[in-house]
Amino acid sequence: MGTDDHPGAVAALREIGFWLERSRADTHRVRAYRRAADAVESLSPAAFDDHRGRKSWAELGGIGPKTAAVIIEAEQGELPASLAKLRDAATPLATGGDQLRPALRGDLHVHSDWSDGGSPLAEMMITARDLGHEYCAITDHSPRLKVARGLSAERLREQLAVVRDLGRELEPFVILQGIEVDILSDGSLDQEKDLLAELDVVVASVHSELRSDSESMTHRMVAAIANPRVNVLGHCTGRLIEGERGTRPESVFDAEVVFEACRQFNTAVEINSRPERRDPPMRLLKLAYEMGCLFSIDTDAHAPGQLDFLSYGCERAEQAGIEPDRILNTWPVDRLRDWCRTS
Repeated sequence: MGTDDHPGAVAALREIGFWLERSRADTHRVRAYRRAADAVESLSPAAFDDHRGRKSWAELGGIGPKTAAVIIEAEQGELPASLAKLRDAATPLATGGDQLRPALRGDLHVHSDWSDGGSPLAEMMITARDLGHEYCAITDHSPRLKVARGLSAERLREQLAVVRDLGRELEPFVILQGIEVDILSDGSLDQEKDLLAELDVVVASVHSELRSDSESMTHRMVAAIANPRVNVLGHCTGRLIEGERGTRPESVFDAEVVFEACRQFNTAVEINSRPERRDPPMRLLKLAYEMGCLFSIDTDAHAPGQLDFLSYGCERAEQAGIEPDRILNTWPVDRLRDWCRTS
């Protein structure tokens, strides 16, 4: 990000949103800039020219004094002062992971406004491309997770068509069609079997009954891991260690049994890069490595600025001594797709 010295108004507003999200700024601040970008983008050419000539952007709903100032500066061919300040203040997110981060080619766990993400699918994928990714998976939630507007089979099929069209527009960047599918209480998956078979990548996660006893949770997770359509076990403990949602303890399960199942059934263990998750904890990450598991370093991004969170996961993977070739998203896309189909 930040390669355009003189971005237009919409690009400038969206980039400010990116840097604010990346720095984990207050959600309301971020939304103000994204709302303003949407308002400008929706104008007809004639209306845009009228507001530009009169500098009357604040007349539009969703645009306040600060966002109007950004638009005026950008449309005068200047780099908006607030954007310049954010670019100058940007620092590396993590203190480690520098050797591993350049090896990552993509991200296998990303959400859009089709489920509980805050931005359109296209914006998420364009941002991933602009960050240097070769590919990125869209993995919106499955239907049982109603609070996250999980995708019914019908809506997922609609998304498949949208992804195909958008993928052609963004070539050679590759959009992988995926899902974050709920692991139900009996270990089955919350989506139609035949539809899951059409996807490039399937991340399976537990989102409910997180306080189950160890035996129940272990059986539940192993059943999902053994499913041939599951490629990645998402945020395995479900813990939250900080953030606006509060904290949540780890789910309990027999980690040796679960990770042996991952190794045996060729299911990767996700290194979830969200700062409030950092899942699995380091002791379990090291155990999974020692047991021979594969890994996927993912952002679980719900907004464009969070797509840069990969650095957090890389820092933890390096601390655990994990070699790049044990990490799925260091692989070329053809190798990754072949592995997902046959794992």
